[in-house]
Order: sequence, then structure tokens, then C-alpha cells
Amino acid sequence: MGGPRPAQSAAGSGDGADVIVLDGAASEVERALVTQWLHQEDLQPSAVLPLDSPVLLARSLNGAPPDTVVTAARVAWLPRERDGERRVRWSDVLSQVNPRRPPAFWQARIAHREPDRARLVVAEPATVSALRERWGGTGSFAQFVSRQARLALDRSERALTGYRYKVPKDVVEAIEDSPEFRAGIARLAVQLGLTERETAQRAQADLDGMVASMSPVAIDLLTSALRPLHAHAWDVQADTAGLERLRGLNRRHALVFLPSHRSYADPLLLADVLAEHDFPRNHVLGGDNLRFWPVGPLARRSGIVFIRRSFSDDEVYKMALREYLGYLLAKRFNLEWYMEGGRSRTGKLRPPRYGLLAYVAEAVARGRAEDACLVPVAITYDQLREVSAMAAEQGGAAKKTEGLPWLASYARGQLTRIGTVHVRFAEPLSLAGALAPGGPDGDPDAWRLSLQKVAFEVAVRINRVTPVTATALVTLALLGVRDRALTLGQVRAVLEPLRAYLEQRLLPHSGDILRTDAGVRRVLGALAQQNVVTVYTGGLEPVYAIERGQHLVAAFYRNSAIHHFVDRALAELVLLSEPADRWDEAMALRDQLKFEFFFPGKTEYRTELRAELERLDPGWETVTDGRAVLERADLLVASRVLRSFIDAQLVVAERLVARSPDEPVGEKEFLDECAGVGQQMLLQGQLHGPESLSRELFSSALKLAANLDLTEPGAAGLAESRRVFATRLRGVVARLIMIDEIDAARRREAIGVEP
Repeated sequence: MGGPRPAQSAAGSGDGADVIVLDGAASEVERALVTQWLHQEDLQPSAVLPLDSPVLLARSLNGAPPDTVVTAARVAWLPRERDGERRVRWSDVLSQVNPRRPPAFWQARIAHREPDRARLVVAEPATVSALRERWGGTGSFAQFVSRQARLALDRSERALTGYRYKVPKDVVEAIEDSPEFRAGIARLAVQLGLTERETAQRAQADLDGMVASMSPVAIDLLTSALRPLHAHAWDVQADTAGLERLRGLNRRHALVFLPSHRSYADPLLLADVLAEHDFPRNHVLGGDNLRFWPVGPLARRSGIVFIRRSFSDDEVYKMALREYLGYLLAKRFNLEWYMEGGRSRTGKLRPPRYGLLAYVAEAVARGRAEDACLVPVAITYDQLREVSAMAAEQGGAAKKTEGLPWLASYARGQLTRIGTVHVRFAEPLSLAGALAPGGPDGDPDAWRLSLQKVAFEVAVRINRVTPVTATALVTLALLGVRDRALTLGQVRAVLEPLRAYLEQRLLPHSGDILRTDAGVRRVLGALAQQNVVTVYTGGLEPVYAIERGQHLVAAFYRNSAIHHFVDRALAELVLLSEPADRWDEAMALRDQLKFEFFFPGKTEYRTELRAELERLDPGWETVTDGRAVLERADLLVASRVLRSFIDAQLVVAERLVARSPDEPVGEKEFLDECAGVGQQMLLQGQLHGPESLSRELFSSALKLAANLDLTEPGAAGLAESRRVFATRLRGVVARLIMIDEIDAARRREAIGVEP
């Protein structure tokens, strides 16, 4: 609220009922302001008591008529308004004055010279009878009333300062006082052979280490400190319509934001978008690798929950985390974490991890919260400076350790603008409605399957709203032309069918800039500035190609969008099989690529693939010459979209065939072997391009092989099974080459690009 509310509405005393006012003033100046408000509103309470004196309050409540009204008042101090915002600045810290809690000797001066910074907030009133009904009869009634008054004042203050400053109070104490926590301690003590006291002490220490002690001052300071890491680099385009839908849901349930993860800037950008639209600050769950000084201490006071990277054997820690998340959900505090477990190294979504989701699902299933709404979020960048480092990691380089020098280097790289970032919110998913009946105490297989389906559905919804950027389209075009450079006209001729397809399908994209020569030239120039594209200008006209050594970087941008083209690519491959085998081939391709892409359920997959096949030829089920259908098509994408993934699978398959069936497959050693042999295969022309030489792609291909029982030594018929797998992949590669040749022939006829 912007100032004191009228006394009648604030205290509800219009009917002559007694009024008790709890004074939350902490200084003489604040007490004077509360007294001034009482006089101005002509409010004559039966008692004005200190908010932090439950003994005096107990005396007043003892024997008070049931219709006695209880309310509370205190002063909220606001920072000075600058550039339309009231935030604590680092200059305030240097002056050693907290604008939100100024020292007593400053308060009189502020109240006199800047009265807009001293605002009185009044708690929503309640009668003694209503409070007794909510009390429940355990503990001190006076302490309960005092606690309710503080919460009501916090709500009133949030109406003044904004919901982004909604922060939990006394979290550890509240968790430890809960019956669920005490029961969990008793169970664990028996299980671990400890006393309840020892178990409780360990749990308290774990809670003290993980609970984020949110502070509005820390939130302001961290925001201003970290904003340069993204504010200069990108223009932010956010889905405001999606936010308004979420606002209504948040009035009833906690929201769990589950964004895609491509950059260290992801949580900073999302926090700014939510704060700008006055959402409560999320509790962001992250690994303790970022808990370094000076960011760590400040981040923890700004809602960052640092969690151990591994705690699978620590039952006490798991219980503490479970209780903490259950408490936050019950109190409707929003959560945020990144299900992929780390930034994507390839540009597409990584397989989700289920650990944190299981804890949240368990809290809902056990009734700690009625529901939690999962919010898939797509964060998509035109360009990222950190992609080069991630691409180097795919080539075997060591990941740099996070710390102060790393942060300084990262910040220096973010000082110039490199494009736009798109933040889009997918349709929320009710967690309660998606879980298996019986919850975690029912059928364990059904419970585990329901969690997997929820995680995959989140990924599918993220992909659905991820826009195809102009950068993604241009890199998709250039990567599809092996060892060739294209003129501007040739690039546009490749791009136009892609753009037309997106528009026909009503798929999200930001490719309007590619409608003109100037727009395409601008995108190519931006990629050239970041050394992703090379431009040769010494001939008749400029020609463009992927810079040597930058194919993995280009593939990162391409891969952010290729999920929108996967169905089309699979349809092209399916058409090159026999008519009677086409649905079997479609399902086989789905299984073959299930570690690379998130496919919907089989029924929906068949529906979507059927629609794509019918776009190619309405009579696709009976047509015998699939090649002829593809030769008539305006757009062919299979080689551009799938070749790097299939090539990586082929490398893994060939190395498994060459390995003795009795020899163990050690992951690190085997992936190193794939990288070396894959480079040779590329040099000998057996692979399409360097973008297939990705450690993450090899790792996914190895998971596929393990899923097919091709990695465990000594299995009967293992050598033959490996040969069948490799033969299958060679056949898929042959079909991709055929599609690439058809596409190249069509482009040669149109724009003179040699196959």
C-alpha cells in the first residue's frame, strides 16, 4: 500500500468492537510515526502493545471478547527512487547505511526531508475468535497471534514494495517444529543406529547449510552486481502473455520453473524478467560449485539454494532437503532449477535428471502441498560467447573451474551486445495430476515411470515454445553444405524453404530478418564477428562458410532449433523404405534417436509423423518410389538435421565391432578412442562434417549401445549383434547421403551449388 489505510477499514472498529494494535516500531521515530497515524485516523484502541511482547499480549487477550479486533502497524523504509526504481545500490553499502533499515539517528532526517521513503503499513485485521479458530490449540496463543501479525505486516509491505521481495522467515525453526520433520528424525535414528538428538543435530546442520536466508537488500545488491553479465550482451524479449497466465496460478499453488540451460546467464535473465513483472523471487536450486567468495554468501541471501553435487548415500541430508522443499511448496514459495544438470554442450536439450523432481513430487503426493505447477521455460540466445569454451570441452579440453578469476573473465566478455535472448513460458503442468496413484509408497515402477513421463513432458513443452532463431537457420544452411562456401543469394535460396516451412507449420521463429538481403547479410556479419563464419571477399562477390574449427560452435546454434525439423527429417527417411515396412522403420528410427531427441508418446508420435508424410505425399503409404517423392519436394532436411548424430552413432558402432566381445568398455577410454578414430574417418570422407566429433554425441551413442545390450562383455552373440547394429547405421547413412544428393541436385539446378 502507498500509505496508511483508513482506520475503520484497517481496524474494523466501525461497529464499536474493542481494538488491539500491535506496534512493530523499532525506534522512537517509528513509534512517533505509528502514534501520529493513530491520531490522524482518530483510532482509539483499547490497547497498543509492542509486537515483540507476547507476555503483554497474552494479558490483553485473556478474557478479551471474541469480537475484539487485532491489527498491527509498522514503518517500512524505502530506498531513494532512482531511474524509476527503488533498489538498494552499492553506493548505499559504501555509505554504511541500509536504506531499508536506516539507523535511528537517520530516521528523523529521512522522515522530514524525504517523507515518501517512510511508509506506514497496516496488517489485515482479524478478530480474536477467528484467530483462535486458526490457532489449533498447540503452543502459546499470544505467540501465535504475534507471528500472524508479522506475516500480515509482511503481506501489506509486499503490496508496497512488490512481490519480488516476498521472503520466508524463520525457515529452519519452522521446519524443525513440524510433525513431519520430527517423525522423519525418529525413523532415521532407528534406521541409522543413532540417537534422535544426534540425528536432529546433523539435520539441523544440513538445513543451516542449504536454507537460503533471503534479504531484500541482498537481492538488490546481487541483481545490480550481476546484471552487467547479461544487460549489455542481449536485448531481452519475454513472453508477457505467458507470465499473466502464471500469475493467476501462483495465487493458488507454488510454481516450479524448469528452464532450458545453455548459459550461466540463464538464472540472471529469468530473475530479471520475473522481477520486472513483480513475481516473487524464486528459490533457485544449484550446485555448490558456484558457492565461491564473494558471490556465494550474497547469492545465498538472495534465494540461491546451494546443494551438494552428490549426496546419494547421506540419508540425513536427503531428509533435510525433502523437508525444506516441502516447506517451500506448502508456503507457496516458487522454485527453480535446471533439470539437465548442467549447461547444454550441443545446443539441444540434455536428458533430464529426476532427483529434485522426485523430492518435489513426493511432497505433493504426501499432501505437503495440494499441487505444484511445473513451468517449462525456453531461454534461447541468438549468440553466446561461452559456446566456444563448451565446444572445446567437446573436443576433450578440460572445463575451467568456477571462481573469482573465472567470473571476472566471463564479465569482460559480456560488455558488448551480441543479439537477442528469447524467454518463453510453455503451458504449465499440474504435478498432482501427472503422478502415479499411490505415490512413492505404491508401485515403485509406476512411480518411477510417472516421474520420467513428467520430465519428458516438460522437455517436450520447452521444445514446443523454443523459437527458431535466425542464427539457427543460417548455421543449419551452412553446415549442410560440406566443404563449400555460398554466395548471399545461395544462402537465401537455402533459407527460403526453411522459413516457408516454419510459417506453414505456425512454428515459433524469429526469422523475419531473413526476408531481405540486408537481413541475411546482417546475421552472417554477426556470426563472422564472433569467428563462427568466414567471409571471402576477394572474388566476384562475397562467399560465406563455417570458419575452420568452428563447426561445433555452429552446430550449437543449429541444434537449438532442429527439434522443429526432426519429424520432417524422419519422414524423408521413412519414404526411402519399402511401403510395407514404413511404420516399422518409423518406430525403429524413434528408438534409435531416443537419446538425442524428446519424442512424444507413441500414439502422438505416429499422428505427427503421419501429418508430415502427408505433406510430402498424401499417398505415402502406398507409393513405391519414395525417391521420386523427395525429388519433387521443395524442402529436404534429413541430412542437415540428422547426419551429425547418425555419424557419431556410426563411429561408436564401428569401434564396438572392432573390439573383442570379451573386452570391457570403459567409458573414458572408449570415448577417447572414438574421438581419435572419428577424426580419421572424417579426414577420409566417411563422415559428413566435424560437428559429429562431439564427446557428448559419442556419449549419447554409447548409451544407445548399452540400451541395446551391446556393451557388456561376454554376452552370447555379442559380436553378431554389434555387426547388425553397425550395418543398420550404415544403411541409414546411405539413405541420408541419397537425400543429400537429391537436395544438392535440386540446388544445383536452382542456384548452382555443386553436390
